[in-house]
Amino acid sequence: MSAVALRRVAAEFVGSAGLSVVVIGSGIAAAQLSTDTGLQLLENALVTALGLAVLILVFQPVSGAHFNPVVSVVDAVFCGRGWADAARYVPAQIAGCIVGAVLANLMFGLTAVSWSTTERATWPHLLAEVVATAGLVVVIFALVRTERAALVGPAVGAYIGAAYFFTSSTSFANPAITVGRMFSDTFAGIAPPSVPAFLGAQLLGGLAGWLAVRLLFPPRRVTA
Repeated sequence: MSAVALRRVAAEFVGSAGLSVVVIGSGIAAAQLSTDTGLQLLENALVTALGLAVLILVFQPVSGAHFNPVVSVVDAVFCGRGWADAARYVPAQIAGCIVGAVLANLMFGLTAVSWSTTERATWPHLLAEVVATAGLVVVIFALVRTERAALVGPAVGAYIGAAYFFTSSTSFANPAITVGRMFSDTFAGIAPPSVPAFLGAQLLGGLAGWLAVRLLFPPRRVTA
C-alpha cells in the first residue's frame, strides 16, 4: 500500500472513530444530564450534527471523509475507479466505529464493551433506515455532482441532525456506525440481533439514493 493510500485509510479510521465517539458519547452524556427522552434525543442530535460536520471538514481533503461503507460503495460506482479505495475504506470504517464505541464507554466510566440490549428492528424503523440512507446519498452526491462539494460537511451534519427527528429510527444511515453502536448498552446502542436488518435496509437505501442521483443529477458534460 502506498503512503498516500495508507494516509487515506488512516483518515477514514480516525474519522470513523471520531464519529462513533460523537454519537455514543453524546448519547451517554444526554442520558446522564436529563431524564426527558425528547431532550436527550435533541442533545444527541445537536452534538452529532455539529461533530459530523467538523469531522467531514477536517478529513475531506485527505480521504473524502466517507466514514460510511454505503458512501464509499456509491462513490466507487460513480467514479468507476474507486473500488480499491472502497475495499480499504470499509474495514477501516467498521474498525474505527468499534474503537470509538469502546473509547466513548471508557470516557464515561463504563465497561469497555457492553453489548446493547436496545431492540430496533421493527418495520417502521427499517423503512426509516431506507429513507434516511437514500436521503444521505442524495445530499452528498447531489452537491458533488453540482460542484458544491465544499458544502458537504455542513449539509450532511444538518441532514443527519434533522433526520434524528423525522425518521423513527433516529437515522443511523451508516453500516459502520450501526456495527459500532452494538458495543455500547447506552442511549445510542442497538442490540446485535437488530443489526443485520438495519444493514440490509441501509444497503437498500443506498441503492435508492444512487438511482435518484443518477436520475436527477447527471454528470455535467464539458463542451469545447
